[in-house]
Amino acid sequence: MPHYRRVGEVPPKRHTQFRAPDGSLYAEELMGADGFSSDSALLYHRRPPTALVGAETVRPPAGDGAGVTPNEPLLPRHFRTGELEPGGDLVGGRWLLLANDDVRLLAAAATEPSGLYRNATGDEIVFVRSGAARLESVFGALDCRAGDYVVVPTGTTHRWVPTGDEPVVALVIEARGHVGPPARYLSPTGQFLEHSPYCERDLHAPEEPLVVDDPVPDEGIEVLVRQRSGVTRYRYAHHPFDVVGWDGCLYPYRLSIHDFEPLTGRVHQPPPVHQTFAGPNFVVCSFVPRKLDYHPLAVPSPYNHANVDSDEVLYYCDGDFTSRKGSGIGAGSITLHPAGFTHGPQPGAVEASLGQDSTDELAVMVDTFAPLGLGPAARACEDPDYAWSWAAGSR
Repeated sequence: MPHYRRVGEVPPKRHTQFRAPDGSLYAEELMGADGFSSDSALLYHRRPPTALVGAETVRPPAGDGAGVTPNEPLLPRHFRTGELEPGGDLVGGRWLLLANDDVRLLAAAATEPSGLYRNATGDEIVFVRSGAARLESVFGALDCRAGDYVVVPTGTTHRWVPTGDEPVVALVIEARGHVGPPARYLSPTGQFLEHSPYCERDLHAPEEPLVVDDPVPDEGIEVLVRQRSGVTRYRYAHHPFDVVGWDGCLYPYRLSIHDFEPLTGRVHQPPPVHQTFAGPNFVVCSFVPRKLDYHPLAVPSPYNHANVDSDEVLYYCDGDFTSRKGSGIGAGSITLHPAGFTHGPQPGAVEASLGQDSTDELAVMVDTFAPLGLGPAARACEDPDYAWSWAAGSR
């Protein structure tokens, strides 16, 4: 993260004695990225966070990793994620849609609280399309609502708790590495620059510690941990939510897509102006309601294009997707347009866009720089007619 935060109680100097009211020492935990050569946080636990009492290999959550197949024949794809059955929690109830060695894209419609979870493989971005949830972690609690991107750093012990009456419908982006704002938005010292479409004021993080005094069962507190080779269930002697304070530049935070300020121009702007996050060999972009191109001869509809170096995934969240009318796209749809395929507006959409001055669509895009394979959930909710939708009405 580009800026420092301090939450709860911390001593005036790091790595020095810090004692509880009863005289016992708090246990320091330094959580750092890139071999402690990048952002870090220093947390102070009531009890040692290292007291492991058991471990076992477990079967990965349902739909997790198995059965990913190449996109063959090479085709554009449309997945109707609304057809997937809601239920489960926001960790174990994820459906794997698309994956490569850099990133995994999953969908969820969670109705239950999750157990404690820690992803040791990479950062996660959870985009909440509808519903509301509370992210509880060693850093504190963060209330999240529809439209929020929630960034959870690698190694953060946390759980998700739905807080509304409807399922928490979300797109989950699991990176194999770290994600953050694009470097071009930041000064050399990490401040957001004036041309950035969002800034520090738009980022929200836990504001106070979350200390849980749940009684620890005899067998310990379970934490599910993902690593590259599989999933392990650890059991600890103490509940990990016993942090009385922390400080640093590494912590979970949320950014509302509604706080992303779009850049517009006289003619149609390219996708990089919508970039919101950067990850290892992928980017995340936000398409929000905005003023359309205002050159007198502008063509507001996107031009046909072939991104020769990446696969393009679009998650349609809300609004009027006028350029895709006739393709079957609706809220909750996810499309995959692979490298090697030229795509663009549906037939008739270009002419229909002339004279329009604004758009009200809301969508999240993920561009990957390695081909994506298809997960079991993608096959289960695919629209078999999508690839041929451009031919209908074309001339």
